[in-house]
Amino acid sequence: MTSPKPVNGVRRRPSRDILSGESADVYFSRAEEILSKENIDPVVVMEVFARREAVLCGIDEAKVLIAHVLGDAAARGEATIETLADGDLIAPKEVVMRIRARYRAFGLYETALLGMMAQSTGWATAARECVEAAAPEPVISFGARHVHPDVTDNLDYAAIVGGCVGASTPLGARLAGLAPTGTMPHSLVLIFGDTVRAAEAFDRHMPTEVPRIVLVDTFRDEAEESLRVAKALGDKLYGIRLDTPSERGRVTPELVAECRARLDQAGFGHVKIIVSGGFTPERIRVFKEHGAPVDSYAVGSYIAGARPIDFTGDLKEIDDKPIAKRGRIPGVTASPRLVPLDIAAWRAVES
Repeated sequence: MTSPKPVNGVRRRPSRDILSGESADVYFSRAEEILSKENIDPVVVMEVFARREAVLCGIDEAKVLIAHVLGDAAARGEATIETLADGDLIAPKEVVMRIRARYRAFGLYETALLGMMAQSTGWATAARECVEAAAPEPVISFGARHVHPDVTDNLDYAAIVGGCVGASTPLGARLAGLAPTGTMPHSLVLIFGDTVRAAEAFDRHMPTEVPRIVLVDTFRDEAEESLRVAKALGDKLYGIRLDTPSERGRVTPELVAECRARLDQAGFGHVKIIVSGGFTPERIRVFKEHGAPVDSYAVGSYIAGARPIDFTGDLKEIDDKPIAKRGRIPGVTASPRLVPLDIAAWRAVES
């Protein structure tokens, strides 16, 4: 059976709004009211699937929700859940979750279950597209500024599930058992008035385990600033980040090549080059085709702006009788990869 991954703060207990049904489509609460007044509550089987290939994500969060909702029923032997896991590659219409329980015990939560998977699977799949384009160089998620702060942890966690080696927010990285990844903001360099002064202050005050990665596009030519910073920090400098804005022509393969050549010629071959600023899988492939010596790519809006991947919840049995709406095949779908959920273990997640 699947149990929560042994990482720091794997998942939170579902919020009060989710558990109360306030965040659900209202027609589910209306259905609950009607069924209650009619004293109808059959045992049903609901299957959840997506229509396209994707990197599944958000299902671990959904497991926590459904384990809280059905925990008592499962303890009485009246509910079972089978699922796949975050990070699984799924085929079109492959069942990712199957619930067998009385309908009124969980029907209200269909909106939340599908939404948890739809958004995160979209992010994880977009991240995988970037990771595959950049391979073998790593990709870091820098998308937090493009989404509401209440969901940045889910975004960064999904990006890591999709293959990113790190993420910029502490909450998101912690969900995946990692430390956050980041350099410094342009505002820090602007306030100090000089890239080297900002880099030296960063070096003075940041813990030694934080890599010294310095932005070099704020005031001067990037290659010039790279050399100035490298000479100031020496072996302590881990890398430079190029984030040249579109007003100055953005980061180009030629700019990366020049910075690499000048650093190497000056004896700073150890310094890594990280690039950011509007990267997509297509743009990453251009850099790869030109042989640009990039050590890692930071991707923000492409991952954060990914469209949700639609998930559907279908009833396939009612009181042991196969059933389905038009266009679907009645009865339980053969799904050999599904694994029984350890409901008690997932219900215990309270972080």
